[in-house]
Amino acid sequence: MISRLRGQVIEVSAGRLVVLCGGVGYEVSVPESVVVEFGVMDAEIELWTRQVIREDEHNLYGFANGDQRRLFDLLRDVKGCGSKTSLNLIGSLGEGGVVEAIAAQDLKGLARAPGVGPRLAERIVVELKDKVLELRLEGAVNRAVIASRPRPSALDDELMEALLALGYRRSEAEEAAHHARSEADGVEDQIKAALKRLAR
Repeated sequence: MISRLRGQVIEVSAGRLVVLCGGVGYEVSVPESVVVEFGVMDAEIELWTRQVIREDEHNLYGFANGDQRRLFDLLRDVKGCGSKTSLNLIGSLGEGGVVEAIAAQDLKGLARAPGVGPRLAERIVVELKDKVLELRLEGAVNRAVIASRPRPSALDDELMEALLALGYRRSEAEEAAHHARSEADGVEDQIKAALKRLAR
């Protein structure tokens, strides 16, 4: 079972990326939000993946983070909400938007996603309104941790710009930069410290 991919983007199309890992190109179906954020040719990316193998389906699905993948798994457990529809929901509303819509029992909000009608939206809410509570609370904690961090200075911005220019995702660059700031003073030393952490 393939659970993570890290490699180079070699093809980009609507809802799909091909990622080159160790000489093998993996075709990965992804939410449109992931294509928008990470669909840059030759960029180095990391995806959380879910491999779906059935008689009529043998596909690899990719996500920007673990929360997206967990939500995808929950949605697929709902009768009538297959892989494509689950992907459309995450791509249209974002994982936070889907979780909030389910928690608020917002049927119209869920029905905005392609392939989701009123009946399916109601079924999703009924079956998942309790299960998404844990994801919702974890998301709130993560947002609080990020918000509690000091606002970056001009020096910090230079550090982030350097890491992003090297092809690292914003989330992992922010994490590495956060530690590098406490380990070094000058921007050059901070970049070295951040790269050392990212290489682990």
